[in-house]
Amino acid sequence: MLHLAKVGPTDVVYDLGCGDGRIVIAAAGRFGARGVGIDIDPRRIAEANAAARPAGVAGRVRFAVQDLFQTNFSEASLVSLHLYPELNARLRPKLLADLKPGSRIVSHQFGIGDWKPLAMKQVTPRDREQWITGDRDHLFHLWVVPPR
Repeated sequence: MLHLAKVGPTDVVYDLGCGDGRIVIAAAGRFGARGVGIDIDPRRIAEANAAARPAGVAGRVRFAVQDLFQTNFSEASLVSLHLYPELNARLRPKLLADLKPGSRIVSHQFGIGDWKPLAMKQVTPRDREQWITGDRDHLFHLWVVPPR
């Protein structure tokens, strides 16, 4: 997902449904970005915070238990979604309102309603990176916030 979105050191990555924080931690550790992970499960946020320390990125990332619809995304240059299609579609107006034109959105597996992605990439178990677990294919989608 991070490669598809071309993450770099000037990016601020918001990961919605961040789970154990692996996307935010990778964005900070491998690409030099700053990151924010949001999840509704306090246990997953605790796991993410615990994982950030040994990865050496605790100063460049933060994790929070928050309601996505109450979160301000305006700082983000990239938003990563790990949500079901219905929630992605419900978030679209908020993302378009909060994010600056040119900001990117990437999603794992699911689209955002009828919004056509700019690019899609399928990653198979054979060619995936080490941190992607399991033996199923993964489909990534990329959008860019249009000019207002």
